[in-house]
Amino acid sequence: MRITFKDQQLLSVLRDDARASTTDIAKTLGVSRSTAQKRLERLEQSGVIAGYTVRMSSEYLDQEIKAHVSITVKPRRTADIIKAMGKIDQVRAIYSVSGPFDLIAEVAAMEINRLDTVIDEIIAIDGVERTESSVILSTRLKR
Repeated sequence: MRITFKDQQLLSVLRDDARASTTDIAKTLGVSRSTAQKRLERLEQSGVIAGYTVRMSSEYLDQEIKAHVSITVKPRRTADIIKAMGKIDQVRAIYSVSGPFDLIAEVAAMEINRLDTVIDEIIAIDGVERTESSVILSTRLKR
């Protein structure tokens, strides 16, 4: 699907406020409400917009205790492990990486004992060979 400049503008509006009304989107884009609605539906149907989400405030996120969990997996078990970790709410992202580990998971919890439990849950997943965790002390730069 070809993404136009107006589509990019629409996506930018939604990145700033996923709850923006079609009327507000139309005003920002300088198009009619029906045109904005059609663009939005086209982007949803083509899969460019896969869903809508909540963006947490930095004040809330700063309260979380976060860690990177580096994971070594048994051969041909990666998909099963990712599926199992996807069911753990505190797993925020999973990256496939090169080097001594196969995956890195970003995990977050409001309490250290819950973070410890989540890491134990990851270790217990069938096919996980080894993990190494690093608790994030502070974020120095995020873009």
